[in-house]
Amino acid sequence: MGDTHLALGVPEKSMEIFAGWQNYQSRIAENWQRIIKPDDMIVLAGDISWGMNLEQAKPDFAFLNHLAGEKIILKGNHDYWWGSMKKMTDFFQENNFNTLHILHNNCYAYENFAICGTRGWVNIPNEVSIFEKSPEQNMIHHQKILAREQQRLRVSLQEAVQKNLKPIVFLHYPPVYWGNVNQLMLEVLHDFHVTDCYYGHLHGRTHARATKGYEDDICYHLISGDYLQFIPEKVI
Repeated sequence: MGDTHLALGVPEKSMEIFAGWQNYQSRIAENWQRIIKPDDMIVLAGDISWGMNLEQAKPDFAFLNHLAGEKIILKGNHDYWWGSMKKMTDFFQENNFNTLHILHNNCYAYENFAICGTRGWVNIPNEVSIFEKSPEQNMIHHQKILAREQQRLRVSLQEAVQKNLKPIVFLHYPPVYWGNVNQLMLEVLHDFHVTDCYYGHLHGRTHARATKGYEDDICYHLISGDYLQFIPEKVI
């Protein structure tokens, strides 16, 4: 599941003001408890918490840590609490959040599969990140971020190859959206013969424009929390 947008530490940012998000945090817990078993692995594909830093996000991490299963967390565009790998893992260890694991330049094994992924980057029309630079500087900045995300995905998949595991890729941003293609991310998916790609980020009316099902030998799965009605989707 992607886009849990938990706000237990910053209740003023709760998503309940939006259609389809009523009681979403309690619905996540109820559905999770009904479906997920202690030996399951759950991937949370970005936009985990509205906390602006680790302390503000702490109640959300505690909420997730209490739920069954091991949780693999990757970064979304609203995860402002995200820091260095060391800072995050140290914070989790200090607070005994021992079921939370960060997916960042690595992969995690589950049975014969490798959980791979990264955030990805914007390829949706009219969704532009503003860097308060000139158009030329903005373009250079976007290209640098995209190249970095491409490399992170490649590193994650290379680790899967080294472990002789079949990769399943999780991204936050959709690599394909309504005819718009993130070529750099797709290049990596095809290089490593990825057959299944899960992503979030899309909400409301954009669900109808999401790429779902097979396209060029890759099966795409939309797993935004509101799209799934906050019911975790089974992957394998």
